[in-house]
Amino acid sequence: QLQLVESGGGLVQAGGSLRLSCAASGRTFSNYFMGWFRQAPGKEREFVTGIIWDGGRTYYADSGKVRFTISRDNAKHTVYLQMNSLNPEDTAVYYCAAGPFGRVYYRIASYDYWGQGTQVTVPS
Repeated sequence: QLQLVESGGGLVQAGGSLRLSCAASGRTFSNYFMGWFRQAPGKEREFVTGIIWDGGRTYYADSGKVRFTISRDNAKHTVYLQMNSLNPEDTAVYYCAAGPFGRVYYRIASYDYWGQGTQVTVPS
């Protein structure tokens, strides 16, 4: 089992920034592809960004391609999501997830482990 715990969410004004963290424990963190997803009220969970084991390749949904940056520190067993220029449409619960390499990175079913989520709220 791989346990994932997100932190760093909160209330931020439009135009502001937040840095989410996801701490992993239980298995070899560097073996996993890591992703961030989000789920807004009344909407389906959607892919935000993902990163391969050594950070050498990253993937972004169009919604965060310019404003968001994913990174990982395998020594600290942690993946980060830096979010800038936040707007109300970014309001959601943000989840980190882990899955084996080689799967389709933007699909929910590709990930075996999920955190409990952290709320990000950007009031309009």
